[in-house]
Amino acid sequence: MYLKWSEQTTTDFSDINLNTLYNQGWLFGRTKMGYLYQTRSLRVDLNKFELLSENRRILRKNEDVKLTAYPLPYEKYSWEIGKLGKDFYSTKFGDGTFSANKIKELLTTKNSNFNRVFVYSTHDNPTGYAICLETNEFLHYSYPFYDLKTGLPNLGLGMMTKAIHWAKERHKKYLYLGSVKDKTALYKIQFSGLEWWNGKSWNQDLNELTSAV
Repeated sequence: MYLKWSEQTTTDFSDINLNTLYNQGWLFGRTKMGYLYQTRSLRVDLNKFELLSENRRILRKNEDVKLTAYPLPYEKYSWEIGKLGKDFYSTKFGDGTFSANKIKELLTTKNSNFNRVFVYSTHDNPTGYAICLETNEFLHYSYPFYDLKTGLPNLGLGMMTKAIHWAKERHKKYLYLGSVKDKTALYKIQFSGLEWWNGKSWNQDLNELTSAV
């Protein structure tokens, strides 16, 4: 279950409005068009981000993985992508977590709160995906999934690290990493420049974060 302190729906999808909402701890969800929830959000201040030794180690293990960004709706969608996502979330989090139909809806229709898909490929073979939202100010890296049978070490963290680097190269201010609802999400705190929303303001104290979950 997601940690939700508050919920609302917006009809204003302008960059100015979305930048403001995300800066107030809100994140888009997948429930319906315009749906936002306020949570213990985590973001990287890209002006303060530098690769740590652990990040470099992860990237070396995934050096053959290439990130390509596509606009949504995604013209290259196939049923195999929806199945890959469903199988990934079922294995990781249990049956019914994320349906193939919902993944198809997010990737192929205009009834989506997201506008980018990151496709990760190895030797031109797609191995992973992430459904994202991009504004002029930030990137929200969301709903990643990948082929669990690839054997690539630390592929999930590799995909996340490459997304952060992608956003920094494009001079974004922030990259949002979703929520830290419990201790299972603490793998996300392996980056410099992290801040988390405590319900009132952005907090840089990661010790306080680990104590809160």
